[in-house]
Amino acid sequence: MELKPNQGKKIGIEINGELYERWPIRTRVIITGDDLAGVIKEYAAPYWQAGDLVFLSEKIVAISQGRAYPIKDIKPSKLANFLVKYVHKSAYGIGLGSPWTMELAIREAGAWRILLAAAIAALTKPLGIKGLFYRVAGKNINAIDGPCSYTLPPYNEYAKLGPKNPDQAARDLAKKGGNEIVIIDANDLGVAVLGKSSDKISDEFCHKVFSDNPLGQTTEQTPICLVRKK
Repeated sequence: MELKPNQGKKIGIEINGELYERWPIRTRVIITGDDLAGVIKEYAAPYWQAGDLVFLSEKIVAISQGRAYPIKDIKPSKLANFLVKYVHKSAYGIGLGSPWTMELAIREAGAWRILLAAAIAALTKPLGIKGLFYRVAGKNINAIDGPCSYTLPPYNEYAKLGPKNPDQAARDLAKKGGNEIVIIDANDLGVAVLGKSSDKISDEFCHKVFSDNPLGQTTEQTPICLVRKK
């Protein structure tokens, strides 16, 4: 398989005067119970070099951990149906803008914490202060997402939580594969670093190297990216 950029994306990016390459790796659809170390070895190892960083979409980590659920199996509570009315809908993903994903947030963080986060957000948003809901809710609630029209089947009918213990997951994968691992939640609005195998990898670098989201946001099926310093 020849490595190439996703449509409309580029391989190279300059950061602080240094050039880096971002090579997206196409894989099969990941399912619950998949051995991600084996997936990385199968699809990325033939191309990586010493010193490459392996960036993983948080979605495949969460799915492999069994944290994605068919929406038909999620029964939203009255609280979820109430709170979802006040969620801003984004063009780049559902987030908590559906009863199913809001219900997952309540289950993950607890009803009282979600209510507290919603109350603080309601009080501070008119003051121009944004993002407090997710800071108060914690638990990587910002990584929860639901079905979108561009999501690959069968996950166009699923809602998912963020990865569990993402730092530990990254460290475990790095030990098995040898290259450092970064778990990210990236879209065209921004980048969130959820887990890293080493504290020596700065969040600032991760944000910059993924600032244009080389993995894409639709049906590219490239949840792995090799980041290489030239």
